Amino acid sequence: MKTLLDLTITEAREYLLRQESYSDIDLPGYFTFNELLTNLSKELSKSSISNNQFNTSKQLDRVNYSFLNNKDGKFAWRPLQLINPAMYVYLVFKITEERNWRLIIERFKIFQGNKNIRCCSIPVIKEEEKSDKANSIINWWHSFEQHSLELALEYDYFLNTDISDCYGSIYTHTIPWALHEKHVVKLDHSSEIYIGNRIDTVIQSMSYGQTNGIPQGSILMDFIAEMVLGYADLLLTEKIAESGITNYFILRYRDDYRIFSNDEQTAKTITKLLTEILISLNLKLNPNKTFITNNIIKDSVKPDKLFWIGAKKGDKSLQKTLLLIHTLSEKHPNSGSLSRALDDFYRRISGKKEFKNENVKVLVSIIVDITFKNPRIYAVAMAILSKLLPLIPDDAISIITSIENKFSRIPNVGHMLVWLQRLTLIIEPEKDYRELLCKKVINDRISIWNTDWLSPKLKKIIDETSIIDNKYISEMEGIIPAKEFQVFDKLFY
Repeated sequence: MKTLLDLTITEAREYLLRQESYSDIDLPGYFTFNELLTNLSKELSKSSISNNQFNTSKQLDRVNYSFLNNKDGKFAWRPLQLINPAMYVYLVFKITEERNWRLIIERFKIFQGNKNIRCCSIPVIKEEEKSDKANSIINWWHSFEQHSLELALEYDYFLNTDISDCYGSIYTHTIPWALHEKHVVKLDHSSEIYIGNRIDTVIQSMSYGQTNGIPQGSILMDFIAEMVLGYADLLLTEKIAESGITNYFILRYRDDYRIFSNDEQTAKTITKLLTEILISLNLKLNPNKTFITNNIIKDSVKPDKLFWIGAKKGDKSLQKTLLLIHTLSEKHPNSGSLSRALDDFYRRISGKKEFKNENVKVLVSIIVDITFKNPRIYAVAMAILSKLLPLIPDDAISIITSIENKFSRIPNVGHMLVWLQRLTLIIEPEKDYRELLCKKVINDRISIWNTDWLSPKLKKIIDETSIIDNKYISEMEGIIPAKEFQVFDKLFY
């Protein structure tokens, strides 16, 4: 499968300037960023990109649009960001300048020089008629899960681990270390001749000068994270070579590691070396997700998938199916299998005949309870509710109010409100939600990014280019179509 590293400079720039690369956050179909990215690209391409019409050395507030996504219905949060589009386009232009792109490609060749450490998570280029997310899932399945199963032929053990809060912990200075070597940039950290320094400065400017953390929610930032993680692979290669270990294999998918060996001690030794390297880069392993096993076949497949494969057999009523999905959500919260199970349920309820002898209000109650503790499924849950609520029109408004009241007990549920607005936009088009992105749908004059620090031309482009497709809204029906949330047109396992 072709990856970002296989693209020419022109192809890479075009790929990163697509809406799908700019934001991989699940948003309703009426949010559109293509025109904005295109207009900014045209403007920035007119002038010398080194004289970039804005000062990224300033410590700026509210540069990106951020909302916290609740991860577990309790107190765990994942920040999602829509990067300030002027900064995003500028960063893409800088990265894809000929000298810089060639340097990045060469560095990744060095990162990937050890054939016993395989990175499986370089952004993949989508095949025809498949979304970026679909290709990413297929790539994970082939290169990470399936390859793990194959490696059971050669190895007896694997140690599974991941990095705790990886994106939120990345020290921005490690980006130039990765691209130019630490000892080089330490001598002249502010020099603009190093693309790593420029990336570092721009990302700091997105977060009021902070050096910890990079934004989540775009392919560009996934790629920048791979620079740091690839550098960690290189340092790990050197440490393993010094230790004299030769019989091992490591699969890495972003911040997830599987370390294969033929004895338990080798896997533990490599993990110790990895821990030391990550600490030097301001990162650390997650002890709650670290374990070693000698059952590679069973433990290579995610436990939520194994549970669901066994549990879903046999015909069941809609309510029994949802209760089973509810059990899945409690045993394996926020899992991929939960998303796929609800996708399948959405497909199943295509016709009213399915609802014979079913208490629709109970189905609604179960769906809402699943959603309350599993933010990953906001989009598909609201799509299912869009099919259920028309069957109980007398209760629809009161149920929506109950949903909003229930979720008001959890702080920072902006992403849920975006999808709740999608559910209610036809029924109550003027309903006011507290999330700023929701207010933007009702009043396009509302600004979601700080643009005061930009040149007048760039500020005007962002302020006057709509990111709301009102034609899409005017043609919407009450039922949320599958294309707004489904990754595959059929279930993929």
